Amino acid sequence: MPVLKTNDGTEIYYKDWGSGQPIVFSHGWPLSSDDWDAQMMFFLDRGYRVIAHDRRGHGRSAQVPDGHDMDHYADDLAALTAHLDLKNAVHVGHSTGGGEVVHYLARHGESRAAKAAIIAAVPPLMVQTAANPGGLPKSVFDDFQTQVATRRAEFYRDVAAGPFYGFNKPGAKPSEAVIQNWWRQGMMGSAKAHYDGVVAFSQTDFTEDLKKITLPVLVMHSEDDQIVPYADSAPLSAKLLKNGTLKTYKGFPHGMPTTEAATINADLLAFIKS
Repeated sequence: MPVLKTNDGTEIYYKDWGSGQPIVFSHGWPLSSDDWDAQMMFFLDRGYRVIAHDRRGHGRSAQVPDGHDMDHYADDLAALTAHLDLKNAVHVGHSTGGGEVVHYLARHGESRAAKAAIIAAVPPLMVQTAANPGGLPKSVFDDFQTQVATRRAEFYRDVAAGPFYGFNKPGAKPSEAVIQNWWRQGMMGSAKAHYDGVVAFSQTDFTEDLKKITLPVLVMHSEDDQIVPYADSAPLSAKLLKNGTLKTYKGFPHGMPTTEAATINADLLAFIKS
């Protein structure tokens, strides 16, 4: 398997297919690069080079005990772009991966990047604070950690079968294959990485990161997202970005790159080509 070794010795698994302008995909919690199958096949077929990695502690990357925070996530992404010597890359991040992309661009600069898109992403800040009264209470994320530590397999099944894909909504038609694939990806990773990752995605404040980014960024989010509430995320991120464009959907779930791939792929392609 293709892997790179980071400065702290962590082995990061990645996929690198095709040629042409590179598109780099950063996945959500607690998944893996496999969550981008629908996007990678679509863009590969249209002449792009598609790249995705398993975040440290996730998927096939090393299950190291430490470094499960946004600084390390961003540094690992920078290590990947340097390892592959990427230029003019488009970075696409979903959910936690959107935070990873934002923090990478702010922390490591834009010299290797052309554009970015963040989909159902966690910035600017998920947790409720005095400065972010619209956020979710910390108790919500404390409960996530308790579930990961005590009944991870059942919890992941519940998330995939319920709010992640909107399968808990009236009239929804759950896909057993999609639910099992989410569960498979989650259970491949490390409970420790996923436990620590809850803090990383919920408590990292990306406000200053967003302000630093100058390249074009497409902010894609659904008003019906049950995982990352719309009002306290996408519109705020788009305002903080110097060159942000907000694309709002209705009726789509948090996992819309999978269930609404045709729409998401078409909108990403139009943005990349614009």
